[in-house]
Amino acid sequence: MSSLYFLLLVLGALVLQATALNFVSVYGVKPDLALVLVIFNGFLRGTREGAFLGFVGGVLQDLVSGGYFGMNALAKMAAGYLAGLGEGRLYRDKRVIAAGLTWFCTLASQLVYYLLLAMVNVQVPVAAALAGIILPVSFYNALVALPLYGLYYRSATKGLLKRGEV
Repeated sequence: MSSLYFLLLVLGALVLQATALNFVSVYGVKPDLALVLVIFNGFLRGTREGAFLGFVGGVLQDLVSGGYFGMNALAKMAAGYLAGLGEGRLYRDKRVIAAGLTWFCTLASQLVYYLLLAMVNVQVPVAAALAGIILPVSFYNALVALPLYGLYYRSATKGLLKRGEV
């Protein structure tokens, strides 16, 4: 049942991204809340669930966004898997660690997305992509992760997102 709550949370984040977050964009860059949630889920649940729910969350984003179908799914799946690698290795109750992991996984996810764009022959200069999108989104997601991780962690350990063992 917690997977259903997670998917509803991702859907809510996608609606929020498409509406209210347009007002908090900095130089045209806004945080990717769905990706942040996928990273949190992978970090707390492991590689298998992180990759699966990252893929499903990415499919939802692909359906809502109208871009190339499957790119967000693959990029978020990679981020969920990568975040899941830190499950048993990092302290899960520290916000700063979660923010650092969010920065790293967002960077990796954005690079995967960039490579997928290159595979479908969408040419974007590397320097422009790094300076204009990849690094700013990574830092913005890390900043957003600082206050949100505590709420997510509490929900995953004691609230609606709780599963047998976290």
